[in-house]
Amino acid sequence: MKNITKIFFVSCFTVLMTLPGFAQKQFKALLFTRTAGFHHESINEGVDAIKAMAERHFFDVHWHEDPSQFNDKNLEQFQVIIFLNTTGDILNDEQQAAMEKFIKAGKGYVGIHSASDTEYDWPWYTKLVGRLFKIHPAIQTARIKVLDRKFPGFELMPDDQLWTDEWYEYSEEKTTGLNYLISVDESTFDPKANWGRVSGTGMGSFHPIAWYHNFDGGRSFYTGLGHMPSKYSDPGFLVHLYGGIYWAATGKGMR
Repeated sequence: MKNITKIFFVSCFTVLMTLPGFAQKQFKALLFTRTAGFHHESINEGVDAIKAMAERHFFDVHWHEDPSQFNDKNLEQFQVIIFLNTTGDILNDEQQAAMEKFIKAGKGYVGIHSASDTEYDWPWYTKLVGRLFKIHPAIQTARIKVLDRKFPGFELMPDDQLWTDEWYEYSEEKTTGLNYLISVDESTFDPKANWGRVSGTGMGSFHPIAWYHNFDGGRSFYTGLGHMPSKYSDPGFLVHLYGGIYWAATGKGMR
């Protein structure tokens, strides 16, 4: 009788797993928002937006700020790690090693805005993100231009448009092979900034703001957009962001 009961419940479970509501999600994302410096107000809106995105696009997302979860066993379940407005030194040596192993296994990374203001002293990470934050002027409206339409996530973005955000000035490239997706036209805003200890005058005729590349066996996507809370309810930004997440997690989506 016990065996019959066990077979019955196993059969029921198998049937349930084939129903639409129990189908396996496309992929699983780790959303990490730890800060050891400036804390962006938009983190709250960003988390809510990515959770809603996960429901809309049928993937799982697990959000936390606990660096101890960066270990080999825990990371095995994920296909992509998202750094949402992280800042500063947020992982120790062992946790960094686990993330390096994760990418080398062929998985993905997504950096949003101040993810480039993170882990300056971890050389591997600086190459993963591609460029590092240097300084920014006041929030302004500027004209941005899409550079590469074969990458997923530009369905709602025109070739160029006015956009209001916090325009990072970046360091030189930390690695080769960066593929640029969006640039901002410095002639349409004032890029000058002076914080005393550091100053900036802009990046000149080419000021990239989003890019992707294959790195160390895995994939990396970065967008500098996303400083302001309102951006996380902007359909154009959300489609751009999901395109990066989808590609980083799966390697798919190129036209």
